[in-house]
Amino acid sequence: MANKSADAQVLDSRSFVQKLMAGSFIYTLISILIGFAIGAVALLIADYNPLVAYGSLFSVIFSSTKTMSYCFVEYATPYILTGLSVAFSFKTGMFNIGAEGQYVMGAVAAMLVGVFVKLPGVLLVPLCILAAIAVGVVWGGLVGYLKVRFGSHEVLCMIMFNWIAYYFSNYIVNHPGVNVGGGKTWSLPIQDEAKITISQWFGKNVVSTNTHFGIFIAIACVLAMYYIINKTTFGFRLKAVGSNRSCAEYAGINANRCVILSLAISGALAALAGGLQVLGVTYKINQFATQESYGFNGITVALIGATNPIGVLLGGWFFGAMKYAGTRIKMLDGSRVPKEIIDIIMGCIVLAIATSNLLRMAVVRHEMKGGKV
Repeated sequence: MANKSADAQVLDSRSFVQKLMAGSFIYTLISILIGFAIGAVALLIADYNPLVAYGSLFSVIFSSTKTMSYCFVEYATPYILTGLSVAFSFKTGMFNIGAEGQYVMGAVAAMLVGVFVKLPGVLLVPLCILAAIAVGVVWGGLVGYLKVRFGSHEVLCMIMFNWIAYYFSNYIVNHPGVNVGGGKTWSLPIQDEAKITISQWFGKNVVSTNTHFGIFIAIACVLAMYYIINKTTFGFRLKAVGSNRSCAEYAGINANRCVILSLAISGALAALAGGLQVLGVTYKINQFATQESYGFNGITVALIGATNPIGVLLGGWFFGAMKYAGTRIKMLDGSRVPKEIIDIIMGCIVLAIATSNLLRMAVVRHEMKGGKV
């Protein structure tokens, strides 16, 4: 009996390891380590000490409550939501490369309501958020409609929609009724009642930074998307369409409706990111010299999070922290490592994640040959 129990424990342990190797977490972790390893090589080539550089990197992130709030609230919140937007559309087999334009449109909508609508804060803030979400639903859902009605390719449509949003935002910013004037290239600031910073609502003595409520909204969206995808019939239908559209239609699922709703919800999440950024960080929108890439970076966050909502939350925090610390890293001899080192690390992480299927195939082949993992 004792030997049988021991054998059962071995089988259980093997089962756990096999499940771990079958999941995405272990491959994401390996990919992150690969990214940092290649970044270390790049630093050595540039004649920097990678241990000192990485030590400075993480000391910047965790040096104080203020820097942590920048990393995990101000910087991370838009990446969490745009990453969630991309990840959600992936579930239906759609590639939402239009999160950038949706983000911009959400920012414009929130700014316009925050500037021109006169209401108490308890009403104005929700109205700004709803305006951003509504614009995102239209901006994303319209692409879905074009796809199912005319067969338009969603990627091409979204790229065009990104540029439309880009130039529309610049047009709004420079409109005489919106521009701050004096030859400046930004809009009027939103009213104080529309701001979602904690200090605005509870006093400047409560916190020392511009920490805002957006992170709580982002976490609520993550939990909501996780529940929808994994616990609802609607989520099952979305995944069924994403896995095999023909089989889903044969089973009686309205695939066209799922595509439109998926892209509409995806657009709402990305637009919400833009709205919260205006209400909690910038308080205005600027004329773009180039695209800000919040939506494009959301693709990176979605890949780091393996398109799982909880993984996207962690990936958004990681990406936000890296972005913040990369611009403030301290280096030897009073010099500073180029912030591009962070782009190298993140690019290598994404490349490793994209090629992780090779490692999966090696593990599966090893198991098929009777090997132990």
